[in-house]
Amino acid sequence: MVKQINNLADAEKKTENAGLARAEQKRPLRKGNLIVLTGPSGVGKGTLTMRLMSTVPNLLKSVSVTTRERRPQEKEGLDYFYRSRAEFEEMKGSLLEWAEFAGNCYGTPEAWVDEQIALGNDVLLEIEVQGAQQIRKKRPQSLLIFVSPPSFEALRQRLESRATETEDKIRRRLDKAREELTQKNDFHYEVINDDIDEAVNNLVHIVYAERCRIRK
Repeated sequence: MVKQINNLADAEKKTENAGLARAEQKRPLRKGNLIVLTGPSGVGKGTLTMRLMSTVPNLLKSVSVTTRERRPQEKEGLDYFYRSRAEFEEMKGSLLEWAEFAGNCYGTPEAWVDEQIALGNDVLLEIEVQGAQQIRKKRPQSLLIFVSPPSFEALRQRLESRATETEDKIRRRLDKAREELTQKNDFHYEVINDDIDEAVNNLVHIVYAERCRIRK
């Protein structure tokens, strides 16, 4: 008798799951969001991106193209696609945005981004402020997040602690950062990267909240 009851319960469960599967198939596919994470150089965008990617499912990072030299720990196709200046110039027509910063060019391939969004994936662009401003104008429905340092002095210390660039390049980055910080009000959210765990938690909540938004 117990066995018959268990078999009946199993059959009911299978029927219920099949119904849910059919309902899921009928449900319209949600288009993904284009999420832009930007801020001054040295603010910690890369670390925040890695933590966010490991926490939120169905979130893909767009890999940018750059003309800058590859750093020792970086990998082709994972951190960036590394190209010469001439190769980059040929690619400009297929880029969603591009910017020149500290003597190097950076850009986002457009076709891959649109394909993933159509499939329902959120796509994260970790890009420079100049490129983010292009996205703001070109794709106004995008989610725009500005990452700020706790202070300008903290930003200076972070850049100097990298020990990967000359004093002149650091100075140029700081000059650029000072100007970029004045643009933060152009974006939807500001996340201050003082405590890394708190900053990541704020980003996670922003992404999930935007997935629930009823867009007009």
